[in-house]
Amino acid sequence: MAERRRGPATRASRHALPLLVLLAAARPVGAAELGPAPRDASGRFQNRAGPIAHAGPLVTLPFFLRRAATTVLGRDGAPARRENDGAFLRDNAAHSVPTVTWVGHSTFLVQMDHATFLTDPIWSSTASPVSFLGPRRFVAPGIALEALPPIDFVLISHGHYDHLDLPTLAALAADHPRARFYVPLGHGPLLRARGLDRVVELDWGEHAVEGRVTIHCLPAQHWSRRGLRDQGRALWASWAVLGPRRRFYFAGDGGYSPDFAAIGEALGPFDLAALPIGAYAPPAMMRPWHLDPEEAVRAGTDLGARRMVAMHFGTFDLSDEPIDEPPRRFRAAAATTGLAPEAAWVLAVGETRGF
Repeated sequence: MAERRRGPATRASRHALPLLVLLAAARPVGAAELGPAPRDASGRFQNRAGPIAHAGPLVTLPFFLRRAATTVLGRDGAPARRENDGAFLRDNAAHSVPTVTWVGHSTFLVQMDHATFLTDPIWSSTASPVSFLGPRRFVAPGIALEALPPIDFVLISHGHYDHLDLPTLAALAADHPRARFYVPLGHGPLLRARGLDRVVELDWGEHAVEGRVTIHCLPAQHWSRRGLRDQGRALWASWAVLGPRRRFYFAGDGGYSPDFAAIGEALGPFDLAALPIGAYAPPAMMRPWHLDPEEAVRAGTDLGARRMVAMHFGTFDLSDEPIDEPPRRFRAAAATTGLAPEAAWVLAVGETRGF
């Protein structure tokens, strides 16, 4: 059963939640300063740092031409894949040994404190509004959709097509009818239009309770758009899932900002933080919106993460850096910072590891 906690900034226009979602009045201690998300005069969401300019056409047009070329020519360096038939994970749904499985890109299957959940699930072969265009998948998902254990809930960080994949979400809703879908404000209508009715929209600083864990919607420095005119109409977020035995943080997607330190102070330390390490080149276009590997290590340190696991690299052709460069730089940055190898993980696609 999910219990949603709302602060005084909750808007009456939001869709009502199912009756089984119980509402309460206050945010947990330590999280109130993390929200609500700011908006501009037109109602569009903003980052806590205020407006951040996007790169101009002199940077973006050559970039998209390069992406089109690599889609045709291909690229080397995709991460290793480890076959995972899901048998252990289906059994572990009952035992709840704390584990994380990298499905690919920003998709993790996490099991902790008797909860089984997915982050930004995408099983599609392209990250695009149309199946035959857009960034192609370099490596197949680490586990088949039909091999998943029963899913309790799904976390969505924002609306970009490599993070919010409607075909995957529709398949999950059909196969896991009890799963709830947690999204930042503004994404609910998109999911409901596809027939997903177990949707909970949260603002930064709000939280909900699912069984033994508490789900926190948290700031991130990013942006959200799916069409030509809807930039900022829906929110973006990072997420924390806190249980009696484990504390997990999912960064979603975003650039380096003071948000990480604020989240670490309010809700840390974390047993495991999933951090994006790819899509950082060219810096003139990517730096405000994506961590590079060194910034990912710094963000993990700000969060007070005992372990960090890399994501958002090697699955889709999203940027200019060599495909195998982000994990090499991530490991090197962790070593330079003095972290032990077991504190900075680079998983194979399909690999399950306990935490």
